[in-house]
Amino acid sequence: MTRPWEADPAARFARRLGKSPHELGDTNEGATCPDLWELTNGDVAAIGRDLTEVYRDQLPSDVSVGPDERIVILPRNMVIAAKSDIPDA
Repeated sequence: MTRPWEADPAARFARRLGKSPHELGDTNEGATCPDLWELTNGDVAAIGRDLTEVYRDQLPSDVSVGPDERIVILPRNMVIAAKSDIPDA
């Protein structure tokens, strides 16, 4: 069975959504960085902490995480800063 949506590995990073982690104070120089990017196909890539196993047993009853999916956590200030770059529809 095919899924209605599948990630496209050919898509490339097109533009950052919001401000850089350095601008937001979410990283130190040379450290790994949370980030949010729009891809060339319009999908969004999130770079954050993988807390899948921490949250797996706490998921609401109508939520599941597939074997090829992860729960990625981003800083709240990063998502808020990206809001103006994300279209309403």
